[in-house]
Amino acid sequence: MSKEKILSAYNALSKNYNALIEIKPHNAFYDLPNTMSLLPEVKGKKILDAGCGPGRYAEILMGNGADVIGVDLSPNMIKEAKKRNKEKGQFYVHDLCKPFKMIENGSIDIVLSALVLHSIPDWTDTIREFQRVLKPGGIVIVSMEHPFFDYKYFKSEKYFDVEHVTCTWKGFGLPVEMHSYRRPLGSCISPFTENGFYIDKLIEPKPIPEFEHHDPKHWKQLNEFPSFMCLRAKRKL
Repeated sequence: MSKEKILSAYNALSKNYNALIEIKPHNAFYDLPNTMSLLPEVKGKKILDAGCGPGRYAEILMGNGADVIGVDLSPNMIKEAKKRNKEKGQFYVHDLCKPFKMIENGSIDIVLSALVLHSIPDWTDTIREFQRVLKPGGIVIVSMEHPFFDYKYFKSEKYFDVEHVTCTWKGFGLPVEMHSYRRPLGSCISPFTENGFYIDKLIEPKPIPEFEHHDPKHWKQLNEFPSFMCLRAKRKL
């Protein structure tokens, strides 16, 4: 099953992922600054970090005065998140395909989900749960692989399908086979617009200048064509 393979891969990556998250260019100088640019003032806000990984986003958010609940499918990632954040915040092993039973209706100001949704074959139940836990007017901020990039990268011949795809990650130590789901642009948007949200802003990001120093090859590529996409969706009142 793909979920078990996804879990195994992230468990295996957890220590190196945590060790490199602040300097690996695609994370530190591409995804993070662009995703964070969509956030409002977070001081005093309650934030769900959905797919928190080793807790880097949670660390930044709590450093700016937010109250954070972090969840992740990988127990090893949750261990790293707890160590990184030194008993601050609340962290749970949790499958994003299942209800957030630990979170009350309308109790969250912001949901943040960075580079996570590609691991889920059908986003509908997950987005409905985001809608349930958010306050009216609350926001969801997500980053994801750009659907046009994935279509080219995986040499797909069926753009409109949601496809199970695999690739090998080599940037976190030993090569690890990663499983995910490629989907068209419409399938990235409609789970929000059909479940109580409207799209407030969409970014096709470019890397920040620090990226060039660490990886000039991909710096050039990302300034010509995006790998990721970031969007902000607002819960309807």
